[in-house]
Amino acid sequence: MGSFDFSGLWVPLVTPFQAGHVDVAALRRLTHHLAKTEVRGFVACGSTGEAESLTHEEQLTVLNTVLTARDDKPVLMGLAGTRLDEMTAHLRAFAQRPIAGVLVSAPYYLRPAQAGIVAHFRALADASPVPLVLYDVPTRTGVQMSLATLLALAAHPNIQALKDCGGDAHKTRALIADGRLAVLAGDDDRIFSALCMGGSGAIAASGHLLPQLYAELVSATRAGQMPRARRLYHALTPLSQAFFAEPNPSVFKAVLARQGWMSDELRLPHSPASVEAVQHTWAALEAAGRALEMPLSRP
Repeated sequence: MGSFDFSGLWVPLVTPFQAGHVDVAALRRLTHHLAKTEVRGFVACGSTGEAESLTHEEQLTVLNTVLTARDDKPVLMGLAGTRLDEMTAHLRAFAQRPIAGVLVSAPYYLRPAQAGIVAHFRALADASPVPLVLYDVPTRTGVQMSLATLLALAAHPNIQALKDCGGDAHKTRALIADGRLAVLAGDDDRIFSALCMGGSGAIAASGHLLPQLYAELVSATRAGQMPRARRLYHALTPLSQAFFAEPNPSVFKAVLARQGWMSDELRLPHSPASVEAVQHTWAALEAAGRALEMPLSRP
């Protein structure tokens, strides 16, 4: 297993629905649009994609659709669960497609010990024909992945990157300094700070809107073009924060629906974004576009 360049801006795609079913046409159209920009790649069936609300067959439909529309952009596939045997079977099914790797969170609800987390990820990495990108997101899983755990997992040659939503700047800095994992910012309003420390990129749902500017924020910061990077950061941060004022992906879907990309439809237990949140986000989107002279894209 060789190493893969997990850098740049990756967009974790929403999953459009129409009358309760995956809207393949809308997903294909949105993916194709984003693939024409400078985004590095895509994540299918992450938390933004409501993966836990999809059946395994629907997840495969989403993955197949993204792969047909991504042009030459790499694709990560989300993988979550608590049963190792089932996760391994799903992983092997996903890896029959040309994916760059899988994005895997710690087992949720069970709140395992750190030793159990290490053993769990090592077993998946041993079984996987593609690289693993760890997803540290304690607000969703209910369990922290400690620095010691992540450093231990970094020793595995098939564990190559981290989506960092841990909210611990010390841990982020230590992992970047260690250098074995490509550290990708997972909190959209922390992209700039993570990249200033030497992070490799970001997995940012905000890249659905103004993707060219979010991609430039990543590339300019990594290149040390700080005046431009700071201008992008200050203009885009209010928008990034507005998107997450209510549970993800409700605001994203509402704004994308307003632009004409898809229906504003989610699966329970998700519910539509409030009118106030959508209005606030739309205003932030227009303000960022004006400040950075970037018009909004529509189908």
